Amino acid sequence: MEAISDMVRRICGGYRLTREDPFVQSMLTCPLPALEEGAGQLQRHFCGNHIDFCTIINGRSGRCSENCKYCAQAACHHTGCEEYGFLDQETIIANARANQEAGANRFAIVTSGRALVGEDFEKALAAYSRMKKELTIDLCASHGILSREQLHRLHAAGVTSYHHNIETSRRFFPQICTSHTFDDRIRTIKAAQAEGFCVCSGGIIGMGETWEDRINMAFTLQGLGIESIPINALMAIPGTGLEGRAPLSGDEIMRTIALFRFINPTANIRLAAGRKLLPKNGENAFLSGASASITGNMLTTSGTTIKEDMEMLRRLDLVNQ
Repeated sequence: MEAISDMVRRICGGYRLTREDPFVQSMLTCPLPALEEGAGQLQRHFCGNHIDFCTIINGRSGRCSENCKYCAQAACHHTGCEEYGFLDQETIIANARANQEAGANRFAIVTSGRALVGEDFEKALAAYSRMKKELTIDLCASHGILSREQLHRLHAAGVTSYHHNIETSRRFFPQICTSHTFDDRIRTIKAAQAEGFCVCSGGIIGMGETWEDRINMAFTLQGLGIESIPINALMAIPGTGLEGRAPLSGDEIMRTIALFRFINPTANIRLAAGRKLLPKNGENAFLSGASASITGNMLTTSGTTIKEDMEMLRRLDLVNQ
C-alpha cells in the first residue's frame, strides 16, 4: 500500500510516529502482508541482517510475593511450578558457557520475587563477576525492583543490560497486578538507564488488553527510549489468574510485531514467550519486524534450542554476530 511505503520512507528519513498520527490507527485494519513488508523494510534499514539472540537461566524459582495474574511463580497461584533457592555458581557458569559456545549473544540470570536482596543478591554479584572474567558473552540481569545502589553494583560486576518489563499499558496494568504499580516499574527502568544499562523492556499480549492498550504500551516504550523490546504472547498456565484464556492467532501476533516496529523503529523487537504460536516457530517474523529473540530454555513455557535457531538463520541468510 502506498501509505505504508510512504511511512516507511518517512521513518527511515528520521520521522517518528506520534500517538496522534492517523497512520497508527490504520495499522489495525490495513492488509497484514503489506504491513509485514513495511515492518521488514524498517527492520532491514535499522537492524540490517543481524538477529540478536539472548538466553536465560531461572536463577531462583517460585514463592514470589507479587500477584501478577499471568505468572506461574506467584505464591498466590497454585501451578505446581518448581521451587528452589538461588542456584549454585557452578550451575550458572556452566550454563552460560554452553550458551556462549552455542552462539548466543547474551546471557541473563532471571529470579522470581519482587526484588533480589540480601545473600541471594550477593551470590548473583559473585556469579556475574566470575562470568565477566571467564567468558565473553554479554551479561543481562532480571532481578525485579532494585535500588540505585544495587543497580550500580550490578553494573560494576560486568552486567551491561537490565531486563524489566512494563508488561502492558498504564491503564490495564492494575487489572494484571496490584502488589506493585506501573510507576514502580518505570522508576526502576529510569534508574537502570541512569546507571548506564541498556534496558530490555516489553510486555505480554493476549491478557485481555485492547489494541489501544498495545499501542499505548508501544508509545510508553518509545518515550523511554527502550533499546530492546520483548513481545510475549500469553501462554495461559493452569492455576494462574489468566488460566483458560485462548491463545492469540498468529496473525494477531504478527500485526503486533509490525506495529511495535513502526512505533519503535530502531529497537530490537524481540520474540519471547508464545513464539511457538507462529507458523514455523516464528520464522517469517524475522523477516517482518522481529530482529531478536529469546532462545534456548525459557522460564515456564517451552522455547527453541539455540542449534535450531542457528539453522534457521542460515536458511534465511541472516546472522547473529
